[in-house]
Amino acid sequence: MGNLFGKSKSESRVTEHDKAVLQLKVQRDKVRQYQRRIEITMEKERQLAKRLIQDGKRDRAKLMLRKKRFEESMLAKVEQQLENLDQLLMNLEFTQIEQQVIHGLKVGNDCLKKLHETFRLEDVEKILDESRAGVEYQQEIDSLLSGSISAEDDEAVEEEFEQLFANQLPDVPQDIPVSQEIGDARRDKVPARAQRTREALPAS
Repeated sequence: MGNLFGKSKSESRVTEHDKAVLQLKVQRDKVRQYQRRIEITMEKERQLAKRLIQDGKRDRAKLMLRKKRFEESMLAKVEQQLENLDQLLMNLEFTQIEQQVIHGLKVGNDCLKKLHETFRLEDVEKILDESRAGVEYQQEIDSLLSGSISAEDDEAVEEEFEQLFANQLPDVPQDIPVSQEIGDARRDKVPARAQRTREALPAS
């Protein structure tokens, strides 16, 4: 059973599109190898034709150049086939990208549709109406408060504020300190004559 699961998992990863792209790439590589062989053969024949001309074998040299000319026409056809294969591969790969984009759009649209289903249009309109009504009610309260307070009311508010603010300050002690009371009592016991004498003395 594990083999069955493994097989289905591997098959799900490789699609028919992937197989087609792989086959085209293999075919393109084979054509490129053939192109390289033709180029190597043409270069060898050109070098051989030069030696034949140097040896005075002009007929064989011309025959070699004719063969090289034929291979050049074959090479042009091979290059055209390579261009066609490359273009086809690009189209297939771009088509796969388009499919992925379309699949992503479909998934996104499905998610968006489910989100829309969670909120009915009537519910959204009700929420908006309630929010709008709350804002308007608050604006009415602010308008009433700002229009019902007169200048006298403002003064009363200020006085009440000052009273509340004063109550927050610490109380000033009204009792006379003990040391000050003792000093006052001693001064009271000093005779008036001694007090006058002390006051007449110059300050040191």
